[in-house]
Amino acid sequence: AMNSYYTNKIEGQHTLPLEIAQALDGDFSADADKARRQRLAVAHMGCEQQLEARWAVWSMPEVWAPQMVSDIHQDLFARLPVADRMMDEGEVLQPGAWRARDVSVGRHAAPSFTAIAPMLARWGAYYGSVRRGELQVVAALAAHQRLAWIHPFRDGNGRVARLHTHLVLGKLGLTNGLWSPLRGFARTQTAYYAQLAAADEPRAGDLDGRGNLTEKGLISWTAYALQTCLDQVQFMKKALRLDGMRDRMAACLAYEENVVKQGVRTESLRALHYLFATQAELERAEFKAMLGLGDRLATAQVSALLKRGLLATDSPHGKLRFGVPQHALRFYFPKLWPEAEADTH
Repeated sequence: AMNSYYTNKIEGQHTLPLEIAQALDGDFSADADKARRQRLAVAHMGCEQQLEARWAVWSMPEVWAPQMVSDIHQDLFARLPVADRMMDEGEVLQPGAWRARDVSVGRHAAPSFTAIAPMLARWGAYYGSVRRGELQVVAALAAHQRLAWIHPFRDGNGRVARLHTHLVLGKLGLTNGLWSPLRGFARTQTAYYAQLAAADEPRAGDLDGRGNLTEKGLISWTAYALQTCLDQVQFMKKALRLDGMRDRMAACLAYEENVVKQGVRTESLRALHYLFATQAELERAEFKAMLGLGDRLATAQVSALLKRGLLATDSPHGKLRFGVPQHALRFYFPKLWPEAEADTH
């Protein structure tokens, strides 16, 4: 949910965290534009989950293939109704289809539509062939800018570029679901767009690279994007503070028991912390045994924890795993997503 919130924010399609949570429950706003933005956020989440579920089985050549770029666009926008894909000119955005005419976006005149296929083939072959190691990260971030510059679709290019970067960093084993540059890009939105645009400029003389575009601009963009990644890793390291998680969980449960009063008890701490620490799933009987309560009270406690999202499961009688509902973020991971924390007060 957090990545979808930030990518919407980058695009100027702001959606509140609470509105995203409501949309996930099928509760869409009566306001047509707000509901459209909710559907965009949910579509992003669905597409991102598909990428994360499959990146382990994809090869690097598949990840960097032009077809992957098309598939990301297809998966993202096919989740939206036709009305949400209507563009200003009255055309309907076709999921996965390369643009079929020349376009300009602000000061940027995108390459001719006839050049999209060969440019993407070169883009994938060049950035996907970088040798293993730190240079693969540099390549992923430079490729983000160049994909946005090629502008292969009529709309949705920024969203696809960010999802592809998410895919590459995940495939490289660098994120593990713990961080994303999207948060940093959204929080430095002006710099994000300025750096992208500066790298679109033509080469400024013989000392500015060998291609048609400025090498200095691309280096500046890559330095900005790398620093953004480093900032987010450091932020998450501080935000997670795993050594203090048990105390933060205890504070959350105390608040639930004494203020919220919807059946959650502090006796759940040991079992919940076990699920968090091991990232395992437990049979319901095993979880209830760890609570130290009688069977009826333990059953009621599982129901209360599930209702509040502090436990998660895939079926009415399925195994239990640790849950992180939006309302618990301010306890578990303070300052991780302040906009979501504000929604819960």
